[in-house]
Amino acid sequence: MKLLEGKVAVITGAARGIGKAIALKFASEGADIAFTDLAIDENGKATEQEIAALGVRAKGYASNAANFEEAHNVVAEIVKDFGRIDILVNNAGITRDGLMMRMTEQQWDMVINVNLKSAFNFIHAVTPIMMRQKGGSIINMASVVGVSGNAGQCNYSASKAGMIGLAKSIAKELGSRGVRANAIAPGFIITDMTAALSDEVKAEWAKQIPLRRGGTPEDVANVATFLASDLSSYVTGQVIHCCGGMNM
Repeated sequence: MKLLEGKVAVITGAARGIGKAIALKFASEGADIAFTDLAIDENGKATEQEIAALGVRAKGYASNAANFEEAHNVVAEIVKDFGRIDILVNNAGITRDGLMMRMTEQQWDMVINVNLKSAFNFIHAVTPIMMRQKGGSIINMASVVGVSGNAGQCNYSASKAGMIGLAKSIAKELGSRGVRANAIAPGFIITDMTAALSDEVKAEWAKQIPLRRGGTPEDVANVATFLASDLSSYVTGQVIHCCGGMNM
């Protein structure tokens, strides 16, 4: 039997990148997939078809995860379409980097809203569903900089540290109802965004990583699969670093 057979997963910001890799991995393990993105364009439709080709139900939903009302509405729509929600991956995220002295209020608010408030919105929406089911796994996509901080990323680091604190608090609140909450802290992951960096910059990053390479979205997806499955049935309130040893 596959690890996630019979489960329904909701993944935010999953039309591409790490979110898409998680969706495909979950689907390969038997989970039905509902994913959100700001717009389900041609790229989103292609992702939907790619997931469905693995033999599971898949549907993309256009939704602004940072909007409280939209998050609740899309969760209600997903329950109507899929019948239940067993796994929530809060993956939606953006960066608006800059030194504190030059950072605008808009840059701060945008990153906090998209990265952190979106997680609150979706957890708030799925909590009564998972409580009724007496089970569920919530996974917050944090970052190593949420643990260590990073110059030029005060807004991003704060949002990811918040994701960790949120997961730990939810783990304490909902553990007695069988609901687990954990965070993943990826390090330097090769995505479309990081692929645009120069070879020199990537080489400098690699020097800081004991495994001497950047991670792949699939590396992160493997950790997410563990946390989503019953293999981690006694794991909650934890932060799992997926960073090649970059942060210990």
